[in-house]
Amino acid sequence: MSKSLINTQIKPFNAKAYHRGEFIEVSDESLKGQWAVVFFYPADFTFVCPTELGDLADTYEELQSRGVEVYSVSTDTHFTHKAWHDSSDTINKIKYPMVGDPTGQITRNFEVMIEEEGLAERATFVIDPEGNIQVIEITAGGIGRDASELLRKIKAAQYIAANPGEVCPAKWQEGEETLAPSLDLVGKI
Repeated sequence: MSKSLINTQIKPFNAKAYHRGEFIEVSDESLKGQWAVVFFYPADFTFVCPTELGDLADTYEELQSRGVEVYSVSTDTHFTHKAWHDSSDTINKIKYPMVGDPTGQITRNFEVMIEEEGLAERATFVIDPEGNIQVIEITAGGIGRDASELLRKIKAAQYIAANPGEVCPAKWQEGEETLAPSLDLVGKI
């Protein structure tokens, strides 16, 4: 990544996804108007990926209650996503769109393509309703992500969006005190 994508607008894309037994169209416009998570992972039928996608599926209902849609993305096709969904008990519980990116356009738009392998990094993006990237998390291939930590970050991003001038400190949980940056706080935290 040459420059951070934080606070930048998502780039245009069109793709097909497997979602609730159907193939659907998904685009950058699909992500706008609500909070969205774009959850990149290297490949279907692998090892760490199903544990992460299953963890996210277990948190999906709570994310939906907060107005958040999830889009998992790999460089597999939407057909491969369907086959994986049909053959794995863990993946079968997924109710969010599984986006196919066989050309790598979306993965490159978000600057997480491993070019030598044609696979996506293990990367998470939280996008606000205006289509701006608010959170980026990228981990090494062997390190699985935690949906509860993602949910905490989404709650913080939504709080900050609703309360301009406030910030959420480390380990902030919903309902806890926030900070209002000011000259009075300098050196006192």
